[in-house]
Amino acid sequence: QVHVTESGGGLVQAGGSLRLSCAASGIDFSATPMGWYRQPPGKNNQLLASITANGTTVYVDSVKGRFTISRDNAKSMVYLQMNNLYTEDTAVYYCSPWDSNFGRWGQGTQVTVSP
Repeated sequence: QVHVTESGGGLVQAGGSLRLSCAASGIDFSATPMGWYRQPPGKNNQLLASITANGTTVYVDSVKGRFTISRDNAKSMVYLQMNNLYTEDTAVYYCSPWDSNFGRWGQGTQVTVSP
């Protein structure tokens, strides 16, 4: 059973930064691509970024240059460094395996960006 715990969210002013963390278990983490997605209030899920087992990253255009995904296979952790945050980045952020196990496995972490 996949289990993830997201953390690191909070309230930040526009232009600020946050670093999200995700602890994963129940998978062969070092062999599993991982990613982050978010759900803004009243909107559908938005895929944000993914990272392969060997560290290759992919970003959607809306976060490219502002967000950085990384992983620590020894700790089974994946991170999302978010810089220059916009108010439209306000959402609940989730991490997930980026394969056939993609889904909502944790509670997410709330990010609120104020003007």
